[in-house]
Amino acid sequence: MCPIKLSVFDLFKIGPGPSSSHTIGPMKAANRFLARLQMLPQEVQLRATSIGICLFGSLSATGHGHGTDRAVLAGLLGWQPETCDTEAFDLLARDDTLHEIIVGPRSLPVSRASITFGPIQHDYPFSNTLIFKLLAGDEVLDEQEYYSVGGGFIQWKGWEEPLLPEPLYPYKNMEGLKAQLKSSGLTLPRLVRRNEQVLFGCTDDQLDAGLDAILDTMLGSVERGLSTDTVLPGSIHLHRKAPTLIARARTEHAPPDRLLACLNAYALAASEENAAGHRMVTAPTSGSAGVIPGLLYFLSHDLGVARDVLREGLLVAAAIGFLFKHNASICGAEAGCMGEVGTAAAMGASLVSHVKGASLPVLEAASEIAMEHHLGMTCDPVGGYVQIPCIERNAVGAVKAYNAWILASSGNAAYQKVSLDKVIQVVRETGRDMSHKYKETSLGGLAVSLSEC
Repeated sequence: MCPIKLSVFDLFKIGPGPSSSHTIGPMKAANRFLARLQMLPQEVQLRATSIGICLFGSLSATGHGHGTDRAVLAGLLGWQPETCDTEAFDLLARDDTLHEIIVGPRSLPVSRASITFGPIQHDYPFSNTLIFKLLAGDEVLDEQEYYSVGGGFIQWKGWEEPLLPEPLYPYKNMEGLKAQLKSSGLTLPRLVRRNEQVLFGCTDDQLDAGLDAILDTMLGSVERGLSTDTVLPGSIHLHRKAPTLIARARTEHAPPDRLLACLNAYALAASEENAAGHRMVTAPTSGSAGVIPGLLYFLSHDLGVARDVLREGLLVAAAIGFLFKHNASICGAEAGCMGEVGTAAAMGASLVSHVKGASLPVLEAASEIAMEHHLGMTCDPVGGYVQIPCIERNAVGAVKAYNAWILASSGNAAYQKVSLDKVIQVVRETGRDMSHKYKETSLGGLAVSLSEC
């Protein structure tokens, strides 16, 4: 297996909620198809009459609740996840307006009616598949398959790994990472920083500016969520909890209860903002976008951790996230919520461990413990919305991450029996064995149980 060649900003992406695989990925795929159409010969463009899109797998099963239809429209309109107006994005889901897409000399109509929802089970190589077609009546002039593979990452038919230079410190698993740290004498955040600079040509100042943008967006999502007391969009009519919980926490006299309530409220706040379709950061996915922001806000606001240390924590969390992305999956459609909130908790545990000054063995043990207690966790969103159980699950994931650091640091990490590499292998195997009913399709588990009540 090749060494990891991922950017910190591949893992931490700014965009609209509620789902990286169902919203950010499809928006990027649609944008890419639009660019493809602009490159076609003019004689082909002139013949075109319409654009058709078909969704497969969990995109079909839960695409309405996850905003996949509006994401596809937004991408075809040329909107980008990191810069799109989230209020305008929300409006795309509320009407059947006929939009005009400029393709060379032609103006082509597209609306939500242009999108069809295909089979949930299919033979394409990835569950979350989108087929885009340029049509002249019933004739297909151009066609492309895209795959939303989790965390806002996309691939397509014929996709190949981008050609990048070799990392300065190559590794593909935790054992390899530890070997590089030992031979180089670098700290973990410094090693991630050096690899980022070599692979993607950024300077320290550019990297810090990017990390600050990520931090500001994450902390901002918590702030907005704590002060927004509304009902979330969708048929569930779920009322936000974060404002009530933070108000209670501020009157709680027992320090342990107060701090625990605050951490829960912060993670809920960011996750509720994601569920509302507002601006957030994949960490590593949108469905798990409350865990790390909740921890960062807690560390900054309640424990007074400095900005430069938080930046280091993000680099450490990215390194752990890279391992899961490279060797297992962070996609709910492949690994259930184990791959999303489980990975976020493992990343969060490493972040807390680093901020607390823990050794590398403790950091590894904390990450392993956090994931170990998410193994087999299903992704069964009620009604296809990223709300129940997703929002509370982010809060529980943040608490598990912090508790994993406490468990790992309370004993001798050398006695830990399960390695991080081993638990990542189990994530991959468990995801393969898990029924499709429990992988973001809303066809089993809590989604079905609650719909029957």
